[in-house]
Amino acid sequence: MSPDYATRGSVRSAAELNDQIRALWRRAGGTLSAQERQEYELLVVEWATAIRGEVIEAA
Repeated sequence: MSPDYATRGSVRSAAELNDQIRALWRRAGGTLSAQERQEYELLVVEWATAIRGEVIEAA
């Protein structure tokens, strides 16, 4: 995933991204490596973008 991916808008739902974040933490055993931390940060940014889009659509 490129660093600017999340800035172009999310194509995945917030629920799907939440599942991926939870799976990452499970795989990591609760402690993230530097690479996993970077993946986590990108997922969280994309999740936040998805949440904003879902809230706007629901309003």
